[in-house]
Amino acid sequence: MFVRIVKMSFHLKDIDAFLSMFNEKKEQIRNSDGCNLLELYQDKANPEIFFTYSYWENEQDLENYRNSDLFKTVWAKTKQYFNDKPLAWSLDKKASLK
Repeated sequence: MFVRIVKMSFHLKDIDAFLSMFNEKKEQIRNSDGCNLLELYQDKANPEIFFTYSYWENEQDLENYRNSDLFKTVWAKTKQYFNDKPLAWSLDKKASLK
C-alpha cells in the first residue's frame, strides 16, 4: 500500500464550488478499485490550501484511476479553481500508530 498526497491551492471565491464538487464525487473516488482511504484537509493558516490523502493498494490502481473518465472529469473541473500549481507525492508508508 502507498499514500498519495496532493496539495492544491484555490481562489477563495472558488472554494465552495470545489467543496461541492468534491462532496458530490468523493464516494465514487473512494470506491475506485484499489483505493482504501480518501481524506480532504484544509490548512488552518491559509484557507486557500487543501490536501487530499488517498491510500492505494498499488501504483497500477492509482494509474487506472488517473486514466478513468471519473478522474478526467473531476480533474478538469478542479483545475479551473487553482490559484497555484498543484503538487503531488507518492509515498510508501513506513509506520502507523493508533
